[in-house]
Amino acid sequence: MTWTTLDIALVQEPAGLDPAANRARIDALTPAGADLVVFPEVFARDFGKPGTPLGEYAEGFDGPFATEVDRVARDRGTTIVAGMLEHVADEAATPFNTLVVRGRTQAAYRKIHLYDSFGYRESDVLAAGPVAPQVVTVPDATGEGARIGLLTCYDLRFPELARSLVDEGAEILVVPAAWVAGDRKVDHWRTLLRARAIENTVFVAACGQPAPRYCGHSMVVDPLGDVLAEADSDPAVITATLTREVLEEARRVNPSLANRRL
Repeated sequence: MTWTTLDIALVQEPAGLDPAANRARIDALTPAGADLVVFPEVFARDFGKPGTPLGEYAEGFDGPFATEVDRVARDRGTTIVAGMLEHVADEAATPFNTLVVRGRTQAAYRKIHLYDSFGYRESDVLAAGPVAPQVVTVPDATGEGARIGLLTCYDLRFPELARSLVDEGAEILVVPAAWVAGDRKVDHWRTLLRARAIENTVFVAACGQPAPRYCGHSMVVDPLGDVLAEADSDPAVITATLTREVLEEARRVNPSLANRRL
């Protein structure tokens, strides 16, 4: 057997500069009844002003943030994906921008593509993760597993990463983000999310931080590009039910993966 439906919730909430305050909000913000709950990029502690050193805010997976994410996820009987800053082997070095996955599934993904674009230099304060696509299995209510591919924010602009996740079996792409606001940025975000869904015939679930600094517009897109749920720019929690039958029908109607020649 395989999964039939997966109930997801995207928590579009801002991360502040106080890690303890952010951590304390996880419990109240995590809804009951979802198989997968997604928080934004760096929810453990926001980036702050561009160029701010971030090493002092980095933690290990046994630190307070990942531990609290795991506690809440287990309490709700769910899987939570949330962004944090992770210590590297040399704790004096720049940290990783990491997604921690806790609860019914245990995993992590270190952001591959750093945001050196639109006037920002993320590589000045963060280390790039290894080029290792991360696909994890998230159980639905029956215990059957859906295959989830992980991306973070700027990774969305690199279609080869999304395709490599699909080649590894991903049926759903999960994209926590802190998509910086600005000219054309919401249009780019919405366009790229739908493109990644359509070209790979997968669901895409993307959770961003809200305005004013970021764009918000968390979205769930189905494998034919239809938007199942979308927030505006304000804090919100949006939900959707993903159905494997929809995935299979999309791949029957549009067998682009099967028709590939490269």
